[in-house]
Amino acid sequence: MKNVEKVNEFLDKAETFYFLTTDGDQPKGRPFGFHMLVNDRLYFGCGTFKNVFKQLVANPKVEVVATVGSEFIRYDGTAKVVKDDALLRKVREIMPEIMEIYDKNGWEMGLFYLENGHAEIRGMMDLKEEFDV
Repeated sequence: MKNVEKVNEFLDKAETFYFLTTDGDQPKGRPFGFHMLVNDRLYFGCGTFKNVFKQLVANPKVEVVATVGSEFIRYDGTAKVVKDDALLRKVREIMPEIMEIYDKNGWEMGLFYLENGHAEIRGMMDLKEEFDV
């Protein structure tokens, strides 16, 4: 299994994960659920009108944290924004209800992946696995 697949599988199991950015010098975290693995890249998305998107553009160093049982993952890297109509079509397939709301309100979905990613899978007291993504 490729490292990016390990991260994707962990996030699938977790269902909800936390996406962390900074707003100036203040850390900000919020729950996310959407992610998709396409051609060995793990993509995330959110509205370009949201503060989280503005924050990751201003400072693209971000982290994802998720828990499954007594294990957790930390996955950090540099957010790389992507404009790709084929990827947006896949998002529409995965979450048509959300995209209908975006269309109705004239909102844009911003897609991104993490470059130079690094992940750690840990128990509460030990490191289970560490790898670059």
